[in-house]
Amino acid sequence: MNLTPDAVSAEHQWVIDRADRIAKLINETRARLGEMFGTTVDPVDEAMVAAEVDAVFARGEVGVNVAAYVRMLRELDVEGDYPGFVVDEVLGRELAATIAGGDPLGLLAQATFHFADVAVHTDGPAGLDDLEAALAAGFQTRLPGWSWRERDCPFDSPPKRGN
Repeated sequence: MNLTPDAVSAEHQWVIDRADRIAKLINETRARLGEMFGTTVDPVDEAMVAAEVDAVFARGEVGVNVAAYVRMLRELDVEGDYPGFVVDEVLGRELAATIAGGDPLGLLAQATFHFADVAVHTDGPAGLDDLEAALAAGFQTRLPGWSWRERDCPFDSPPKRGN
């Protein structure tokens, strides 16, 4: 696989073209998580997802890595699927974390990936299910809507100057 600026741009467009599908998966995942945690999570729409996709790909070093994960998962298929179970899960988990932007949100995105993945089933290569779940998990983690993300953190510490 050779990733050029044009190839990254093509993967960016491929993800943008699925913003409606990603938004739907995010909303389904948020509804299920909200029920489990007894909270309401704001839904997202296609425009919100597309804006976040653009933000991720605008950071070249992040965009090239996201493009690589997307391209690998789009093409990954293993005869009989199960023998390749680990590799598509690893790639999906890492894609979700990369989109989320690092820890602690990266870890949250990885956990959400596994939660979303059990509800995603697509026709095509084995990696496609994991790709869709990873995109939903990563972008849902970045997007607003969770009340705990909307408030000040009680662990914020003001700058210390002098003694």
